[in-house]
Amino acid sequence: VQLQASGGGLVQAGGSLKLSCEGSGNTFSLNSMGWYRQTPGKQRDLVAISDSTGSTNYADSVTGRFTISRDNAKDTVYLQMNNLKSEDSAVYYCAADYGRLAYVLRNGMDYWGKGTLVTVSS
Repeated sequence: VQLQASGGGLVQAGGSLKLSCEGSGNTFSLNSMGWYRQTPGKQRDLVAISDSTGSTNYADSVTGRFTISRDNAKDTVYLQMNNLKSEDSAVYYCAADYGRLAYVLRNGMDYWGKGTLVTVSS
């Protein structure tokens, strides 16, 4: 499974960005797709995950501002980010796994894309 993320960039606080991540390769039966983010010197944190049943999980810090969605026909997951704050600045990574939401929340994701940088200026 290969994951290609796009859509990062520079945006002012209060603005919006939409990230996209397209999977390729053996994507059949992929259940969970999602986004994590990382800032220098810190661990990579979950942002949002969606599985094939429609279940989702969001970090508390983005709930109500970010929305994850999927186009299963295109093996693509999106992250709509609204009302961005400076603390949302990070490298965002797309991830995927054959496990469902409960499984990946316990065990993490197996497949990772290269990150895309989001910078929010205040």
